[in-house]
Amino acid sequence: MTALKEYDRIEATGLWRATPQAQRREVIVSIGNATLTITDHNDSALAHWSLPAIVRANAGSRPAIFHPDGDTGETLELGEDEGQMIDAIEKLRARIERARPHPGRLRLWVSLGVVAAVVALGVFWLPSAARDHALRVVPDVKRAEIGSALLARISRVTGLPCTAPEGARTLRKLGARLPSPDGAARLVVLPGGVLEAAHLPGGVILLGRALIEDYEEPDVVAGYIIAEHLAAELSDPLRDFLDHAGLVATLQLLTTGAVSDAAQDAYAEHLLTRPRANVPDATLLAGFKAWSVRARPYAYARDITGEETLTLIEADPFVTDTPEPLLSDNDWLRLQGICGS
Repeated sequence: MTALKEYDRIEATGLWRATPQAQRREVIVSIGNATLTITDHNDSALAHWSLPAIVRANAGSRPAIFHPDGDTGETLELGEDEGQMIDAIEKLRARIERARPHPGRLRLWVSLGVVAAVVALGVFWLPSAARDHALRVVPDVKRAEIGSALLARISRVTGLPCTAPEGARTLRKLGARLPSPDGAARLVVLPGGVLEAAHLPGGVILLGRALIEDYEEPDVVAGYIIAEHLAAELSDPLRDFLDHAGLVATLQLLTTGAVSDAAQDAYAEHLLTRPRANVPDATLLAGFKAWSVRARPYAYARDITGEETLTLIEADPFVTDTPEPLLSDNDWLRLQGICGS
């Protein structure tokens, strides 16, 4: 039985020599199951070549010259008239080559797999892992620094924070009346750019001057302050900043303790244009109750018709009871003048 059944009866005549110094001899060549057999005309075996170890010395040329792998001195030459045998040997060599292991190819696929895994880790795992690590290790002082730096960037667009002395004192009083869950918040009134409110890392809450100047009672601005407190509780402001800034900025913060001006400018622009943070009504109502603030003024400020904020209006925890006043009338007037004329 031969390695290829279609060649189980073919033989060929060729020229064989055992060493470079030996004379070439005419021989009979036949294919066996695992070997190529070379015999003389008396049917005496002269050589047995292992099929997997046959090498062709002149690929594509004829007469075809073959030799055992590692021994170029012993050769077998098959003439152009022995095309069937040449094709049979080539077919066997190709099939054996496909079947043998290819360590280099395996290493290539393993290397590509490793590279793909590293890329996947870099794309899908590393950004969130680096961000979460930063959220655990960045101290409150650094958060406050980032918040102050972002405020400085934002102020280039909105104008400097309003700081009329009497209004600023009242603003601090309002901040003490509505402390953040992590302590006193830093309330900042901006003359433009911020239509409603926003929050920054480090407990900074930005308030548009319209929230103070356009309403007759402090409950409206208090509602927006509460909403920002709760939004910061639901989503860490530093997380929001790092998500927007990206992996490079996160790694920079972890390794150097600083963030690039470009990352801060991009986030400042994003903060001033993004929609209001979505805080569930149930969470808002719980907040109004905890801070003793009426929900209705805030609800109507968000939607004058009350249609979109009907839940806040109907479930206001102080529909019948009157909570402690946020500010005296005089203090409210002083706060309304925080941005001057």
